[in-house]
Amino acid sequence: MAAVIAREVRDQETVAVGTLSPIPAAGVLLASRRHAPRATVMIINHDDHWPFHNGSKEFYDFAQRGKIDLFFHSGGQIDQFGNLNVITIGQHDHPTIRLPGGAGSPMLYYLARRVILFRTEHSPRAFVERVDYVTSPGSSSPRVARSGGPRKVVTPLAVLAFNRESKRLELESVHPGISLAQVQGATGFPLGGPREAPTTPPPTEEDLAILRGPVRESVAKLYPVFARTAFLAA
Repeated sequence: MAAVIAREVRDQETVAVGTLSPIPAAGVLLASRRHAPRATVMIINHDDHWPFHNGSKEFYDFAQRGKIDLFFHSGGQIDQFGNLNVITIGQHDHPTIRLPGGAGSPMLYYLARRVILFRTEHSPRAFVERVDYVTSPGSSSPRVARSGGPRKVVTPLAVLAFNRESKRLELESVHPGISLAQVQGATGFPLGGPREAPTTPPPTEEDLAILRGPVRESVAKLYPVFARTAFLAA
């Protein structure tokens, strides 16, 4: 997942990573050491990659000025329209599960020029036909000013792409060793896209060396448990 995310980072862009996002952080750091050395990398609360000092307001002001090229979101539910739910599962007045809340995610979904969604669980309960509550809408009325929106979804099974014309998620590729049937069976809505989905290119040896070396060291400053458990030994 980190290698796929890294490929979405472009040199000289400003890329920001929010809270609870060690996989996007690893991907962005991989890109900065591989093909995007002049990208500006922001990782919230990371001592080496967080230029703001007065809480999150500075960051949100920065985003509202249109300064973020790429951002990352996740959600308790993601539906076929690219909508995110991080509020409640079940009826809003009587939820079965209360999720952490949206914080700045709705605003950032509109203002970052591109948003990559990620989810470490690819299952019908995570990828639903319609979210129970729309925290962040995948698309908006043409009358609404919106510079950004979803581009792709990265999971342990596949990469989904957001079709801007149909305003729906489609299958882009399946990861090595995963079948199209497995991905569809783990998704709570019909997947459009190619009948024979291509295979996601795996990480290169260079990718793995960077991830297991300097990226792991950097990620460990903010996510020590993730760094100890997520990176396979060389």
